[in-house]
Amino acid sequence: MLGLLGAGDLDEDSWTDVEDTLLLADLGAATTTEIVDRLRAELAARAVRTPEQARAALRDVLIEALRPELDRAVRALPHNGADGVSVPGVVLIAGVNGTGKTTTTGKLARVLVADGRTVVATGGCFDLLHTGHVKLLRQARQLGDALIVLINSDDSVRALKGPDRPIMPAADRARILAALACVDAVGVFDDHTPERLLDAVRPDVWVKGGDYTACDLPEADVVQRHGGEVVIVPTVSGYSSSQLIATARSEHTIRRNAK
Repeated sequence: MLGLLGAGDLDEDSWTDVEDTLLLADLGAATTTEIVDRLRAELAARAVRTPEQARAALRDVLIEALRPELDRAVRALPHNGADGVSVPGVVLIAGVNGTGKTTTTGKLARVLVADGRTVVATGGCFDLLHTGHVKLLRQARQLGDALIVLINSDDSVRALKGPDRPIMPAADRARILAALACVDAVGVFDDHTPERLLDAVRPDVWVKGGDYTACDLPEADVVQRHGGEVVIVPTVSGYSSSQLIATARSEHTIRRNAK
């Protein structure tokens, strides 16, 4: 599509091809029409003549058109299904090319797989992002073409870590992770483990950090059932969200008592 846009002076058949491509991205008909109209005007105003110029214009138009949807999508999660049963809440915070569109991680993964790309996923609470997290995410991204991070919702973190966690709400944790260059998408799940969400994403590779084996992970069966591989990478010693939080609270208590 970028080559088509970069050719300049598109005829109506070419614009129809552009619109069809955007519809495949699951942006919705109304949003797609708005984007195409903006894109027409932007290409003319910028006198676009190369795929690189087209990429820059398309990115700017997509971000301007779709970014207002992000907060609404994040706040809607997790949610209940039509039958009243809790289902994994999923939001795509950053598109594969940083476009910021909103869709489900499962749909994104299917598009990537159809395009011949290797999808990698990892998960956790990521309550306070630290060096160990960043190293894990970078290592995971190197195993494929796109990295989807699945994070526990606030209720899920409380159930796992206690009533005083998380420190940061899911929306903020998702935004921070999505800002990393190695992260292509972020999903939020409301269960104790990400099995149901993994059943939708079906990654080629599932990465966990720590002293595990695949047999220790309840989600391993789901990943392997869909033909995926479970990879365990070592954690960075000395880094832990729980330790960082405990240290910060201890230092705060000491300073408060010293007054």
